[in-house]
Amino acid sequence: MIHGLLWLPLLFAFILLTSLGWLERRRQNLFRIWAEGSELAKLDGSGAACLKEGKLCWATFEAGEFKNQGTFQITKVELVELMALTSGEAPLTQESQGRCRLRLIGNGKEMDVPFADAERARLWMDQLMAKARCDL
Repeated sequence: MIHGLLWLPLLFAFILLTSLGWLERRRQNLFRIWAEGSELAKLDGSGAACLKEGKLCWATFEAGEFKNQGTFQITKVELVELMALTSGEAPLTQESQGRCRLRLIGNGKEMDVPFADAERARLWMDQLMAKARCDL
């Protein structure tokens, strides 16, 4: 009986890890559906973003679905900046890593798209500017 009680916490850990894996797989499948047909897409801990037909949309995953947080017409982009996520208006240095946001400015509108990784945000910034130039 003691051996059974020793294995009980492992059983609970296995069930917990299995359910968390199932939830992540569900989130990724919902993202694939949400971002279907997009030219550029990302999913990370900060949320999801995709570029479809010249519009950049970003969303957060809440209650089993993606809730749109904003859209931005990519052909109207005047400036794309990489900003620190929590320190107000401080731009991110080239050596900085970690959580950040892309600030898109254009057509009298500003939009911040959060990223979990600064390196990925830099790649996205380059790709967005290339797409904006191609669409003009």
